[in-house]
Amino acid sequence: MPVNTAPRTTTWTFVDGEWLEGNPKLIGPTSHAMWLGSTVFDGARWFDGIAPDIDLHCQRVNRSAKNMGMQPVMQPEEIEALAWEGVKKFDGKTAIYIKPMYWSEHGMPYSVVTADPESTRFALCLFEAPMQTAKPSSLTVSPYRRPNPEVAMTGAKTGSLYPNSGRMIMEARNRGFDNALARDMNGNVAETASSNIFMVKDGVIMTPVANGTFLAGITRSRVINLLRRGGFDVRETTLTVEDFMDADEIFTSGNYSKIVPVNRFEERQLQEGPVARKALELYMDWARSPGDEA
Repeated sequence: MPVNTAPRTTTWTFVDGEWLEGNPKLIGPTSHAMWLGSTVFDGARWFDGIAPDIDLHCQRVNRSAKNMGMQPVMQPEEIEALAWEGVKKFDGKTAIYIKPMYWSEHGMPYSVVTADPESTRFALCLFEAPMQTAKPSSLTVSPYRRPNPEVAMTGAKTGSLYPNSGRMIMEARNRGFDNALARDMNGNVAETASSNIFMVKDGVIMTPVANGTFLAGITRSRVINLLRRGGFDVRETTLTVEDFMDADEIFTSGNYSKIVPVNRFEERQLQEGPVARKALELYMDWARSPGDEA
């Protein structure tokens, strides 16, 4: 029986000069992206008439493409303008995920494994995705690790990294948790399976220092800057699982859901803390304040 390929929410995609509704068939069985994984993407959010840091997300997708050996065919400003054009196709009631993407159609003549930069293609996909901001989440330590830059393309937001995240979440959910705390190959905490991680101890906010094993996100950077400007002591440092077990408060940051408090870590119950609430307040105040360059 054929699989239903229709999207689960209202979806519009710009590709090859036109807007298409639904899930257009873009990648064939001979496409390099289909069988050798040459895909990159990024994700911004539109909600309440705003799209925080959309310019930075459009810039990052081009960097990801270059790091994967592809040649961006759109300027970040063009992507951003298209995103705002696409937003107008929705009813304005539900939050939208804005996903610019690049992929390779062919491999190089000398080695099919290597993406041919001349065959790079672009699409911009927008779909309805309700916000899950501030909805508490539970965490467990994943048995799986984040790869080092020497063994995986960690310098790009590439689809090839996400099966590892998917198995982390699946394994965690099978044990009754929402998400998983991921360690790097040295055993230090990197992030969760789908977001960056923060902890609070004795009033000090700490987050794993960027070491090339995880995506140090745009929202992460924004939250760090806003908290520092708000008078908090925020430190990027090496952290262990034991540090998180002893934390007064844990929360995550990410573009998809912004700030999410952790209310259970392993078997330890946690309260939604004041720092997470303040981080969300500062973020939303900034997002709704035109011209605020925190």
